[in-house]
Amino acid sequence: MANHLYQNDLPDGLDLGPVVAIDCETMGLNPHRDRLCLIQMSGGDGECHLVQVAIGQTEAPNLVTMLENPNVLKLFHFGRFDIAAMLNAFGAVTAPVYCTKIASRLVRTFTDRHGLKTLLQDMVGVDISKHQQQSDWGAKKLTAAQLDYAASDVLYLHKLRDAFDVMLAREGRTEMAQACFDFLPMRAQLDLKGWPETDIFAHS
Repeated sequence: MANHLYQNDLPDGLDLGPVVAIDCETMGLNPHRDRLCLIQMSGGDGECHLVQVAIGQTEAPNLVTMLENPNVLKLFHFGRFDIAAMLNAFGAVTAPVYCTKIASRLVRTFTDRHGLKTLLQDMVGVDISKHQQQSDWGAKKLTAAQLDYAASDVLYLHKLRDAFDVMLAREGRTEMAQACFDFLPMRAQLDLKGWPETDIFAHS
């Protein structure tokens, strides 16, 4: 297991495979106010590739090419936020996508606990630390502990997706989940356009 840290963009020629787990670290939870600081990715091979985003940066050509590649499935946990953050920063509409939080809400209806730490414990048997979650991701130099924390958010998503695919099929909700995943990039766009908590399908 190794972390590979890059500045501003993925290196030329890097192929992370057909399914890439992605997560983002930001200065806060408001994409209009709080800048994107770090994007971590894994192809499911135990390696993590991290891109540190500079203040004011608006372009990352290699990263955007991967995000918009229709032949690469982008795997998230609560993708709604990460997709919006990268769209706001780079103008990239990430697709196609899969979100393990949505999958959990569709099949783990026996609980209201859908956080990544809980899901990895319950479904994959992995215990990750959240100690660095609220650290300063805007620091010029990130610590080894921060990089390890960031990596832990993507290294196990492939296994988690496999477990959810089994449950979704068992409960007859695979097509429903896929429809939700397909809508997710537009849900992120609605967030950025001013409808973050509005149910546009509601009667009133």
